[in-house]
Amino acid sequence: MPNGNLQVLNALDVARTQWYHFTAIIIAGMGFFTDAYDLFCISLVTKLLGRIYYHKAGSSTPGSLPSNVAAAVNGVAFCGTLTGQLFFGWLGDKLGRKRVYGITLLLMVICSLASGLSFGLHPNDVMATLCFFRFWLGFGIGGDYPLSATIMSEYANKKTRGAFIAAVFAMQGFGILAGGMVAIIVSGAFKAQYPSPPYFKNPNGSTVPEADYVWRIILMFGAVPALLTYYWRMKMPETARYTALVAKDAKQAAADMSKVLQVDLEEERQQEKPGEKKGNDFGLFTTKFLSKHGVHLLGTASTWFLLDIAFYSQNLFQKDIFSAIGWIPKAKTMNALEEVYSIARAQTLIALFSTVPGYWFTVALIDKMGRFRIQLMGFFFMTLFMFALAIPYHHWTLPNNRIGFVIMYSLTFFFSNFGPNATTFVVPAEIFPARLRSTCHGISAASGKAGAMVGAFGFLYAADAIGVQKSLIILGVISFLGMLFTFLVPESKGKSLEEMSGEVEQENGNQTQGGQQSSTEIRIAQA
Repeated sequence: MPNGNLQVLNALDVARTQWYHFTAIIIAGMGFFTDAYDLFCISLVTKLLGRIYYHKAGSSTPGSLPSNVAAAVNGVAFCGTLTGQLFFGWLGDKLGRKRVYGITLLLMVICSLASGLSFGLHPNDVMATLCFFRFWLGFGIGGDYPLSATIMSEYANKKTRGAFIAAVFAMQGFGILAGGMVAIIVSGAFKAQYPSPPYFKNPNGSTVPEADYVWRIILMFGAVPALLTYYWRMKMPETARYTALVAKDAKQAAADMSKVLQVDLEEERQQEKPGEKKGNDFGLFTTKFLSKHGVHLLGTASTWFLLDIAFYSQNLFQKDIFSAIGWIPKAKTMNALEEVYSIARAQTLIALFSTVPGYWFTVALIDKMGRFRIQLMGFFFMTLFMFALAIPYHHWTLPNNRIGFVIMYSLTFFFSNFGPNATTFVVPAEIFPARLRSTCHGISAASGKAGAMVGAFGFLYAADAIGVQKSLIILGVISFLGMLFTFLVPESKGKSLEEMSGEVEQENGNQTQGGQQSSTEIRIAQA
């Protein structure tokens, strides 16, 4: 009699694409929409925070956040994200994906709202409160990475699995875009309602008291999309792969699957071997895991680490690069709200014309080209464009060449998203065993966030100490290293999750050792 677990999993692999697959993309994807909005919207308001809370009377330039405060405000959410990825990744394998999934979303809603309500008698008190809530916001966001990727990979069929997981991640692009658009709308409305002179004409009058509401509204808006998807997240059943392979209950897995996917289930018998061991032979900290998956984990963690140094450096500090080449006017020629508007407009244009299209190129082509080729190509072009910007840097700062600089800079974004930014998220959800899948994805993602922290903290000081040109050269070298480490990552295109993780052999091995296993006949509905 065929093993019931394998039949359940095979049914998932060959199931035709159905409406619920797209529902799952939206439910998981809205979490990522919120993640990206919350992580990147802070870069839109840091200049405003500097003007409001760190204004120096008599200074010829507007107030700005001290470098240590700026590093904390920009980077503290990444510290929380890293911790959340490790914790919730582990918890998702221990308790199940569904049971942990709602907690992360609630945490994001509460902390988004609390970030906008940051309080204090002194500027540093406000920043400390903001950092506290953004750490826990990051903690919730961190949980979304391994859980969303694992849930989507375990629901998907093997033919379109890459596109489905990439589509969840691609919602990040819309989140970045939404951050810019919300900032444009809010700052534009306040600018029209409360006009004020530029800084050089009236330093005190250039920042109206109402500007303090602007950054709070922008940060708090991140709670809205998360709140809208909470109900649907709670209705999702546990993934069939977790129930069948980890909880060892093929009957329940089949029943859960039939509720959301159109499959006909015909139960033959369900009998479990007395004293059957739950879970498989080896854990994460064993030599067997090291020999079977150690190199793969090194590959997924190292490539994500190197990518995020470059990706987050670019994203968080593009406003500084735009200012350096003159694409955004000098701060003293604008009032506080005009500056928010200009930064948001620049970032929205970059997101619209390079970031978002890059994500969806990956979605369209990942199951045709494969993960390996897209990641290798992406790192190659990131390296190429970084050096093309850095080596003739003076050429790009000349007024006539600024548009060319922006185009080249946009292309580095395009190829990070049509490249390793998407594939580093997809692959760890496909190549590890079900009982360790969420944990290994969490470790890989946490490694990425460690890279983001190097980018957020390191680039901040590097740009001040060695200048933008040398910083871009360093990012080019990092991208090249990413290309080399890509060779440690296996190709998973067109293969089942069990084939990639070696669980097919384990299931068959368990079966031949004796003992009646659960058996469930499954026929895919040909509707």
